[in-house]
Order: sequence, then C-alpha cells, then structure tokens
Amino acid sequence: MALAGAGAGVGAFLRSTAPIGRDVSRNQIAQRILSDRGSPQFGPAEADLVVAVFSDYQCPACRFAEPALLEAIASDARVRIIYRDWPVFGARSEQAARVALAAHYQGKYEAVHHLLMVEPSHLGDGVVREIAERAGADWARLEQDMSAHESAISAAINQSGWDAFSLSLPGTPGYLIGPLLVVGAQTLSGFRGAFGKARDITRGEDG
Repeated sequence: MALAGAGAGVGAFLRSTAPIGRDVSRNQIAQRILSDRGSPQFGPAEADLVVAVFSDYQCPACRFAEPALLEAIASDARVRIIYRDWPVFGARSEQAARVALAAHYQGKYEAVHHLLMVEPSHLGDGVVREIAERAGADWARLEQDMSAHESAISAAINQSGWDAFSLSLPGTPGYLIGPLLVVGAQTLSGFRGAFGKARDITRGEDG
C-alpha cells in the first residue's frame, strides 16, 4: 500500500515538529473506537483514559514508540489500551496481524504483539510462528483459530483500515488518546504530555 512510506517517515518527522495531537472529541467515529469492546485490549476497567493504537509490525516508527508507550501506560496505571492492527506494509505485515489476532482466541494477543514489535528479523512465516510459540501460543490451535475465525479477523483488519482513513491518519503509528488524535511516534515525555492534554480536554467537556 502507498501508506507504507508514510508510516515509516511521517512518524519520525512529526515526532519532533508537530504539536501534540488534535481534538477529535466531537468525532463520532473516534467515540465509537474508544468504546470498542471487541478488539484486543488491556488495562483497568475503571481506567479514566482509553488509548487506541493503530500500528503495523513492520513499521519502524511503531517499533520505536512501543517501549515509550508501554512505559507511559505502566507508570500511569489509569489507562486502558486498545490494539487496532492496521497492516499497511504489505503481505507479511498482514500475516503477522492475522497471527496476533488469532492468538487472541487463546489469550495470547498481548504477548505475541509485544514480541512481534521487538523482533528484528523480517517477519516471514517461520519467524512469525517461532515468535508466537515463544510467546506461549499453541501453534496448532492458533492455525485452527485463524481458519475458523478468518472472516472475523479479516473484518477486524478492514475495520481498522476504514477507521484510520476516517480519522485522516496518514499512516502508522496513530494514537487515539481519549479525545486527542496523535499522529506519529512519540517519546515517553510526548506520551505523558498527550495523556495530560487528553485529560484536560475531557475535564473541559465535563465542566
């Protein structure tokens, strides 16, 4: 897809030159994404901030930002994360996304996701299987789930693409941080600043 170049380059550029995010609190699609309960997600049910992450396992900017995002979430303790697989870097990215989503049926999405994000190799079939098994997934069951739930997995990937386009995301990574849409990779301080800004927007709405 044409977005592959955007995912690699736009994130690094915007990380240092753009203000943090834009307010999409009145966007109905953004509101629907934040209330999604079907996608893989982790964090406290009583979280006061939801972060939806649009990413690709072969996206360099996504990989760069992942540790900072996880550290920001861990140190905050009031954030729930929703993973939206948006494979814009081609067939290998889509296959990796399908494996991760199939792993969700056995409760292994998060472990598979994190290992895929740090794996330095090209994500060929053998590599993806090795990562899934290293993450604790039963590969035979994963293959069965990938086949049995093929339509649901395809629908999830397609929905992420439509939602990303509807939010005018130019590529990966993209972060819907509550009412704040952030484009491109961020540092730890960038994510923390975005969390604070998102909460400020929400408090303004509630007030």
